[in-house]
Amino acid sequence: MTVRTPSDLMGVILAAGKGTRMRPFSEHWPKPLLPVLGKPLMAYQLEMMAAMGITSVVVVIGHLGHEVVRTLGDGSAYGVKIQYVEQEETLGIAHAVSRLEPYVDRPFFLFLGDIFFDTENLPSMVDRFCGGHGLGGLLACKREPDLEAIKRNFVVLTGPDGLVQRVVEKPRFPRTDLKGCGIYLFDLSFFDAVRRTPRTAMRNEYEITDSIQIFLDDGYKVEAAEVVKADMNVSYPADLLQLNLRLLAQSGQPNFLAQGVQIGSQSRLDRCVAMAGAQVGANVQLTECMLFPGARVPDGKVRARTIFTPDAEIRCAPGEA
Repeated sequence: MTVRTPSDLMGVILAAGKGTRMRPFSEHWPKPLLPVLGKPLMAYQLEMMAAMGITSVVVVIGHLGHEVVRTLGDGSAYGVKIQYVEQEETLGIAHAVSRLEPYVDRPFFLFLGDIFFDTENLPSMVDRFCGGHGLGGLLACKREPDLEAIKRNFVVLTGPDGLVQRVVEKPRFPRTDLKGCGIYLFDLSFFDAVRRTPRTAMRNEYEITDSIQIFLDDGYKVEAAEVVKADMNVSYPADLLQLNLRLLAQSGQPNFLAQGVQIGSQSRLDRCVAMAGAQVGANVQLTECMLFPGARVPDGKVRARTIFTPDAEIRCAPGEA
């Protein structure tokens, strides 16, 4: 299939992970559904795809997949049509991609569903892909000043022509600051590499970076696209709080209060995010806190950097993750 516009592409979002480091949230909420200023994290990705003209999206579900289906429905609320595919075992990103082959019939944008992306000129990836350069794929990247962040992800080594020569998963000694960020654009031929991806000895999973390297070794041309300004992987409760506070600060609002939030008398909220149906008692002082839907804060409570859910209170000290 010749790709001319984003409408010729499919979207794919991987949303099957268990998120064990996000407990207790992950017992009730799949990571891609965690609330970010009143919307599921994954909703931002669906809206990004819709804004580019992508209308057909496949979502890979696993842990609490029924909650993903219940929350996102058919996707019409976000301007797309969603088809769901179940990953029975969570054996890595490449394994999840391998489940997609019967359902994907054209080049596809692939997003990791548990990451919040702040991008610039994301459609330029499509322009390059469609521009007659003979590309088999593009990797969304950013220049990462934080060495530890690079070590937790993968680095992208490019040649003078900007083509990717090698990708290294979780490098101990990164040779570049160009970090891969969890957004990919691939031709259908990428599935050939996915099928030949072996399990890793270290994590006993099928790594997408191994698939990408096989793809490169097969002679396919892949470019690095520096289109990511920031990427925030929601791995721990403190990450979720920090993401909400970051977007709140960008909005210029003193607080984010969703519909139906109740605030008791003499209570003060400073840089807080409260989801629909949350309740705050009287004489409460909250600073940089987050309230999940239906959470209740008792009278007289004084807290800073704390997440409240209907049945838990999670403290997130500065720098805690």
